[in-house]
Amino acid sequence: MNGRSRSRSEWPEVLIMEILLQLPVKSLTRFNCICRSWCCCFQSSNFISKHHHINLKNNRLNLLCNRGMGKAGNVIPYFTQLSTEQDDFLSAKHDIQFTYFKDCGYPPGVLGPCNGLLLFYSYGQGNKSALWNPSTREFKTLPPSSIQPPSPDEYPLPGFDFAVELYSLKTDSWKEIPFTGAFPDCFDLFNTSYVNGICYWHARTEGPPPEYKHCVLSFDMAGDKFSTFPFPEFGGSLEHYWFQLLEFHGSLGIIIYPSQGNEKSFDLWVMNGAYTWTKQLCIESISGVETPLGFWKNGDLFLETSDHQLVLFEHRTGEVKETWG
Repeated sequence: MNGRSRSRSEWPEVLIMEILLQLPVKSLTRFNCICRSWCCCFQSSNFISKHHHINLKNNRLNLLCNRGMGKAGNVIPYFTQLSTEQDDFLSAKHDIQFTYFKDCGYPPGVLGPCNGLLLFYSYGQGNKSALWNPSTREFKTLPPSSIQPPSPDEYPLPGFDFAVELYSLKTDSWKEIPFTGAFPDCFDLFNTSYVNGICYWHARTEGPPPEYKHCVLSFDMAGDKFSTFPFPEFGGSLEHYWFQLLEFHGSLGIIIYPSQGNEKSFDLWVMNGAYTWTKQLCIESISGVETPLGFWKNGDLFLETSDHQLVLFEHRTGEVKETWG
């Protein structure tokens, strides 16, 4: 290079983008002002998706812990954001209060992540919803749906008609799309997962219990198409078990665990391309825990304890450890 520093224009653009993909979101935000092409690239769905998967591969986590409705007399939903950006240990990064959901009557449910974005939705007065990016802390309220959803105590009965709308971030609007087949279980509405452009829900076929059957409902975001396929045949009755959909190494996974007892065992089933299930992992007899939340590296599993604390089960050692103070 003859002692001269090489200007940005001399580097191949593809190489520059590969370098930028390795950087944290905070750095990319600062680089938005360098040039228009970089700013447009950072906002493209292709770059966002690649950057998100690189963060997952490098175990850069952004976890959001629901801390309830805030202090006494304060009805603003209160969350703490945990991060591993600096090292492998979780640390409290921010305490967050979403004033948009103040006085809704119910704390918002949280759906996602979907390419790093979270959806907050409240069934309270006004049925408010918003998107939030934990990395950039951008918060976007969504316009009201043209379909009025039922209140929390008006769950679907036999013959209840479902309607589905799809939100476009580009146009900031909703459109109704056709929906047929099994419907999401309203008692388990937030049991959902997003994997490789497809959303998955725990669902059930039509009919009163015990005639209905549990299944998985999927929605292809690219083709606007719904599909259903059965749960894994694990040798037990689903009426005595709980289950959690999640992403596992780029594939859809489902954790099945008993609904009763002080000790819990967790079986992980992973779906392959032929819509069949393979048992991937079995974790035996963990006491004091209630709900699986998701996997980290080396098969370690985040869990919620009986007293609503976040812990990590280390698969290699079989130990349950606190994740943060």
